[in-house]
Amino acid sequence: MASIVQVRDLYKSFTRGSEEIKVLQDLTLDVGEAEFLTLMGPSGSGKTTLLNLIAGLDQPTRGTIAVGSQRISSMSESELARWRTRNVGFVFQFYYLLPVLTAFENVELPLLLLPMSSSQRKQQVLRALDLVGLSDRMSHRPGQLSGGQQQRVGIARAMVTDPTLIVADEPTGDLDSKSADEILTILELLRSQLGKTIIMVTHDPHAAERSQRILHLEKGRLVGDNRTAMPIPSTSMVAVPGNY
Repeated sequence: MASIVQVRDLYKSFTRGSEEIKVLQDLTLDVGEAEFLTLMGPSGSGKTTLLNLIAGLDQPTRGTIAVGSQRISSMSESELARWRTRNVGFVFQFYYLLPVLTAFENVELPLLLLPMSSSQRKQQVLRALDLVGLSDRMSHRPGQLSGGQQQRVGIARAMVTDPTLIVADEPTGDLDSKSADEILTILELLRSQLGKTIIMVTHDPHAAERSQRILHLEKGRLVGDNRTAMPIPSTSMVAVPGNY
């Protein structure tokens, strides 16, 4: 499997007063193209920091991060912002949908940053909502949707720019078990049918088992790298189009 993410000798620290807080230390890893990877570890282990660094939301103290052919660890803030717009889709625990906008309008937001016509935006949004099984809810506002439906809107928003990576920070943490299972099934289908690379942070071992590989972090260091017996997802939930 070819690597899409290469992390080498990564070190990240913060300064609090005169004290240096070490968050990640000498971390090296590869993430394969179209791989579903989970990051696990206790609070303070550095997993969310690592996710943010790979997603271009932060920069390392030292070391390198490359995604595809681009070394994002050496980009400026403005370069990173442009790179994120086209290459990363974000899925959050608490959805972060704008309550005054419909599902369609929330999904459309990332496309407003790209040079696209309104008809092109509409086509992309409709595809994304169809992908997560919410074509019949596109005119609903977040308050009219269940938690699971809101998270599906969040996934559609993450997918709408056709990114290289999807990063998910506790995507099932605010959901009941049935809704969580539906969200994980969608993520599996994005990987298996659309070839998306997914990196997920979770505290839930049941959610982690739905991925292909689990990395365990403790005190900023990689302490475990395990392959899982990923179940074959049911395709009854959503219809993933052949060409997105």
